[in-house]
Amino acid sequence: MQIQVNTDHNIHGGERLATYVTTDLENSLSRFSGWLTRVEVHLSEDGGGKPEDKKCVIEARPGGKQPVAVTHHAATVDDAYAGAAHKIGRVLDSRYDRAHDHKGSDSIRHMPAPEDPEQAEDEPRG
Repeated sequence: MQIQVNTDHNIHGGERLATYVTTDLENSLSRFSGWLTRVEVHLSEDGGGKPEDKKCVIEARPGGKQPVAVTHHAATVDDAYAGAAHKIGRVLDSRYDRAHDHKGSDSIRHMPAPEDPEQAEDEPRG
């Protein structure tokens, strides 16, 4: 899983901020490491003098699936990142569980095909 951190010119923190975000995401999303190919973090300031003008967008790209993105606005960069990190964790939990588990049993998408298709049709249903 590759993690990329981008900031606009109004966000200060540089390499220290990027290292913190990368390490935190590696730890919190480690259970998805084989499923995710890349995670991009975008930290920016919306401006306009609003109290919650810091924004964090996290985009996760599962292999072979559509990317998932979340956004969180807050008064500080730390709060914006923490909120977005929490949201992406919840969204990925939901997506991962839905793709790999169906109500506590194997999904039909992961069941092996019957060896003899005619035999499967002859078996009584339900």
